[in-house]
Amino acid sequence: MRLVFLGPPGAGKGTQARLLEERFGATQISTGDILRVQSEQTALGREAHEYMKRGELVPDALVIAMIEAELERTPSGWVMDGFPRTVAQAEALDEMLTRRGIPLNAVVLFGANRQTLIARLSARWTNPRNGRTYNALTNPPKVAGIDDDDGGELIQRDDDRAETVAKRLDVYDTQTKPLIQYYRRRGKLVEVDAMESMQSVAQQIVTAIRAEMPAW
Repeated sequence: MRLVFLGPPGAGKGTQARLLEERFGATQISTGDILRVQSEQTALGREAHEYMKRGELVPDALVIAMIEAELERTPSGWVMDGFPRTVAQAEALDEMLTRRGIPLNAVVLFGANRQTLIARLSARWTNPRNGRTYNALTNPPKVAGIDDDDGGELIQRDDDRAETVAKRLDVYDTQTKPLIQYYRRRGKLVEVDAMESMQSVAQQIVTAIRAEMPAW
């Protein structure tokens, strides 16, 4: 299983990637996690961290190199969450996978409406120690404000506030939406309704993947 999850912030891509990881052993490759972990452990990560400290976007070439390094460590099934974000990154990923002889199986598009996404993201809380996220509306912790596993306090990040969320969705519309046409033309795109319950979306994904991969 080699999948890309595509959709706006707050559509539930990270949650569904973790469910596939738990159910089928497909490793979640999250750009955000890679940037956070590698910023402390690798030369590429430290270089990326310098851009982020200055509030600048990490250049495509550097992100692609970090993704390639991650694929070296993840030879079996995976779900790409947060990458690619642009057509240029998608082309680089295609070239990378072609070189390795492991084509992409499918791209899952998470369909969602803007107002619901703003409400969802504004209700998101994060464990600052490991990056795990909860949502007060769709996936709340057992005790409000407390992580289920380590019992520590959850925080709301600045980029999960309503005004910042609106700006993030604008960026998605401008930069990432063209990927929909890119993958549709290549016959890789399958769509799910991300506004359904977490369990319903998970079943939609499994059904869509099995339609694309009959032997799976």
